[in-house]
Amino acid sequence: MSSPRRKVVVGVLTAVLLAGTGVAQAAPAPVPVPQERAIAATITWTLQRASNPTQDQRTAYDLITSAMNAAVARYNNLSDLGKNITVRYDPGVPTADGNINGTIRFGNRGYMNERTALHEIAHTIGVGTSSGWSRLGGGGTWTGGQATALVRQFDGASARISTGGGHFWPYGLNYDNEFSGTAANRHVQIVAAMVRDGL
Repeated sequence: MSSPRRKVVVGVLTAVLLAGTGVAQAAPAPVPVPQERAIAATITWTLQRASNPTQDQRTAYDLITSAMNAAVARYNNLSDLGKNITVRYDPGVPTADGNINGTIRFGNRGYMNERTALHEIAHTIGVGTSSGWSRLGGGGTWTGGQATALVRQFDGASARISTGGGHFWPYGLNYDNEFSGTAANRHVQIVAAMVRDGL
């Protein structure tokens, strides 16, 4: 084979090999497409305990733990609200109280139940304790559209959420005689709707 022809053949073969399918080339890795995923917040709680509790304190801790576990489970099951709550037993508190700073104090044994825990968690989230509450509920009726639509779904087209003294009704669970499984579920759903309204 003559030299010029050899150069042409080698050149053609080289071009075919470099461009052909016989040459393994690493394909660029596909760029992952970011998936938008909403992660639900959760309510968590801790109980501040005495290092050497008395029998009275141990009894209170058991009642509070049962009440808070039930209430937090209901909130986490029915809403995407988030809050870290610190709970204390304080015998000087006549009933129980909740603060937007994330603290709940239980005093009286008669209030160490799920109904009270649900109600006080609502206070830590902003019911009766936030500027949004003052703006949307300060006039005696909740004016936010989400919670209003929800209570009308529950109770009819003329239903409204009344407000006063940092509380709401219906479904505010202000007294033990208001508690039922349905009322407790609706309480959580209304509080979550109030948050969406701007609580």
